[in-house]
Amino acid sequence: MKKAKALFFLHLLLLLYSISSVCSKLAANSPFFSLRFCLCYGAIILILGIYAVGWQQIIKYLSLTTAFANKAVTIVWGIIWGILFFHETITVGKLLGAILVIVGVILFVSSDKGEDKV
Repeated sequence: MKKAKALFFLHLLLLLYSISSVCSKLAANSPFFSLRFCLCYGAIILILGIYAVGWQQIIKYLSLTTAFANKAVTIVWGIIWGILFFHETITVGKLLGAILVIVGVILFVSSDKGEDKV
């Protein structure tokens, strides 16, 4: 698997992982042990199980340092999910923080050329 392909799959996996936080927030707003609560927590367990298996596959092709650095983009996904599902407002601070995360990941990954297992 080439580095670009591995990074693409990593980001798809991180997108899936970020959805578990949406399920967590939905469950937290539901009555304890209601059907919605149980379905949300079931979805969390399913998502995290898929994530765990996918993570193990990704780190076969990317260094652990690179994979963990890219995990920071879940902050960006959290902002997007907050806007779409919970009608949260985006502030200048959130926007600047998301931009800093993206720039940091790009800089880190571009400087990490010699460590990948490809």
